[in-house]
Amino acid sequence: MVIIGIIHDSNMIFSELVCDLQDQLKKDLAQIRFLLKKEPGIGYARIVEIGKEVGKRYNIKLIVNFPKAGRIEDFEMYGKRDLSLIVDYDRKRFPIDREIIKEKAREILGDIKTEDAYMYENKEGVRVFTDNWKIDILPHSVHIWTEFDDNVTAFCNWLMENAYQMKKIK
Repeated sequence: MVIIGIIHDSNMIFSELVCDLQDQLKKDLAQIRFLLKKEPGIGYARIVEIGKEVGKRYNIKLIVNFPKAGRIEDFEMYGKRDLSLIVDYDRKRFPIDREIIKEKAREILGDIKTEDAYMYENKEGVRVFTDNWKIDILPHSVHIWTEFDDNVTAFCNWLMENAYQMKKIK
């Protein structure tokens, strides 16, 4: 039997980044939980600091977000949803056509909607979404407002390589 993988010799920078983030958050979880109970602001600041430390290793500004009340207490989900990756603040255009990003989103993510977004001042962006979640893709950053299932992870790996031209540092 021959098994053919979906991703051939692909750049898995997003997968590595989120695994690294999850490991670091897990390592500090006891301290984070203690701080969140005693000093919520300092606990949150520690989570943000860990995200920045991990992001630096990939030359990305990584922000761990908690967009809804109560999410910060869902410790098992740390690093598994709601992240912002700022790749290059100065970039205003994608190196590939937006339609390619939309096509790839539909191919990998299935039943989703796509639209142009943030189209002003010579900037461009793409929003990929369902009724329950969204991913905002801008030339300088990607904001993932959902859990990272296999499809979302595969799409983000593709984005890192193609829309952001990120290469493995190692």
